This record gives sequence, structure tokens and C-alpha cells, in this order.
Amino acid sequence: MGWIIALVVGGVAGWLASMVMNRDASMGIFWNIIVGCVGSVVGNLIANQFGYAGSVKEFSIQGLIIALVGAVILLAIVNLVQRGRVR
Repeated sequence: MGWIIALVVGGVAGWLASMVMNRDASMGIFWNIIVGCVGSVVGNLIANQFGYAGSVKEFSIQGLIIALVGAVILLAIVNLVQRGRVR
């Protein structure tokens, strides 16, 4: 059940991050899920550096926010590499 929650939260976080970074037209549902899940890992690594250790066994708003922040950071890095600018 934890994997299903991770995929749904990853998909939502990736979709929201793609809308924030103006990449919504170039990404499909598959890439939204991938970006959201990888962004969740990035966000959790950053959150752990600041002393926040979240639980991944159940859904929480804090987990969604951390995944969203991580996905936005990931898309900013991708934009920087591809386009030479963050936005």
C-alpha cells in the first residue's frame, strides 16, 4: 500500500511542480510521477539536513510539501541544464 501512496503523492507533486515551473505542456503523467518521486527523495534529503525526519508510510501534507519543494528544485536544475536559465 505504501508504494501506491508514494506513486499518487509523487504524481501530484510532479504535476504541481511542472505547473509552477511552466513545464506542464512538455510533461506527461509518466514524467510527472517520475519527477515527483525523485523530487520527494531530493526533498527528504534536504529536510533531513534541517532536522526534519518524516514518515513515508502514510500520507501527510508535510510529505506532499517536501515532495513538491524537491520536485521544484529538480525541475529548476533540469531547466538550468537544458535552457541555461532556471525559469
